[in-house]
Amino acid sequence: MAKKLSILLIATFLSLLLVANHAVANKERHRQTRQREARQCRLQSISASQPSRRIQSEGGVTEFWDEFEDQFQCTGVAAMRNTIQPNSLSLPNYSPSPRLVYIEQGRGLVGIPFPGCPETYDSSRGGQSLRGSEDRSEGQEGGRRRSDQHQKVHRVHKGDLVALPAGVAHWCLNDGNEELIAVSVTDLNNQANQLDQKLRSYYLAGGRNHESQRGPQRRQQRGWESETFQNVFRAFDENLMAEALNVPVETVRNMQREDKRGYIVRVRKDMSVIRPDEYEEDDEGEESREGGHRYGQREGRSNGLEETVCTTRIHHYMDNPSEADVYSRHAGRLNLVNKLKLPILSYLDLSAEKGELLPNAIHAPHWSMNAHSIVYVTRGEARVQVVGNNGERLLDDRVREGDIFSIPQYFASTARAGRNGFEWVAFKTSAMPIKNSLVGSTSVFRAMPAQVLAESYGLRIQEAQKLKFSRDQYTVLLPPSRSSSY
Repeated sequence: MAKKLSILLIATFLSLLLVANHAVANKERHRQTRQREARQCRLQSISASQPSRRIQSEGGVTEFWDEFEDQFQCTGVAAMRNTIQPNSLSLPNYSPSPRLVYIEQGRGLVGIPFPGCPETYDSSRGGQSLRGSEDRSEGQEGGRRRSDQHQKVHRVHKGDLVALPAGVAHWCLNDGNEELIAVSVTDLNNQANQLDQKLRSYYLAGGRNHESQRGPQRRQQRGWESETFQNVFRAFDENLMAEALNVPVETVRNMQREDKRGYIVRVRKDMSVIRPDEYEEDDEGEESREGGHRYGQREGRSNGLEETVCTTRIHHYMDNPSEADVYSRHAGRLNLVNKLKLPILSYLDLSAEKGELLPNAIHAPHWSMNAHSIVYVTRGEARVQVVGNNGERLLDDRVREGDIFSIPQYFASTARAGRNGFEWVAFKTSAMPIKNSLVGSTSVFRAMPAQVLAESYGLRIQEAQKLKFSRDQYTVLLPPSRSSSY
């Protein structure tokens, strides 16, 4: 008995030792990651920037900000913007890093087939096609409709935030009447990415389009593009793929061929996917826009995941003024989307905010305690200042619509809107970002004794009291004073 007890204790000790070693290894890996970030965050300046590269495709344009800019190297992200023409499809692809996408304009359909999940949409049950018509195909026999099955397809609109997990394939169809513009930030430094800190996309279809690249830069563009975006089927042996997929070799050749249409293609005819009637979504209002309802759930093919991963919401409407988390009638509003509003963000460790400042209003000086911020200007202009630990202004400039700039963790920043106001979306590298403000009712000054402020700044106690309690009726959004001018 004593011998068995000794063996059990030894086994328990070894198990605890393995767990401890695993925890230490993870901690060391995170420490090395933070050290790598620190080496890359020796910023001399931050500037609002526009895209530096573009890929012209048949059905749209993909634009990229320079990921090797110091500000993006510091924050460990890459930014891009897709403009998809009506009746065009962004081809299926996946990335080794998680991505947040903001729909700046238009509407469309997004598909994210989660691995291991069942196809919960089935046209044989009488589901409706994309445009509300029957899903008929060329291969019908005797007037019978060919059925299809696939995972849920998500309707997205202007103002939606879409979460794309690492390694999960996704596609987007613009079925509207105007261009669909989607701005995205990829967290290259996320734990999900075990490769180097470089933007990559692995395409399941399509090819490179170099027809728009003329002159001496064409070769350089081709080299960068071929390293960054590739059709993963292209290099496989065609006979092996034909056997694996159980399709003719000619089908595999079509999958592997060079495709000059690029990565966004025009669909050959109206696409039909299984969708509930569109009017049902419209009647249900914003709840359906947040993806909170499930349609077409088929019975009898359950794998135990469809109530968790397989039905997780992947988008949230973040531009609704009535759902503002911070609101000032004279200053503006903030809509925050963190892991509490969109639970999938807890796995991505990302979040976002949509902000609006009224003319001449101020975003109070503050710093982020646990996240980098990558800010994209959606409308208007503002004067923005960012200050680093060296006490120097790294950014002091007017930013305008279409600009992107970064605010690294702990760097203090403030913004003042122009005469026409200022709107932005900020992508954050934490699922629960925390701000520490220098002004307002929740400011760090408000939490300190007045005597501490007086001694710290050499003020009289009355001056310290005024500093402490100024703007105490506001939080992070401050209305302009009467004497303000832009």
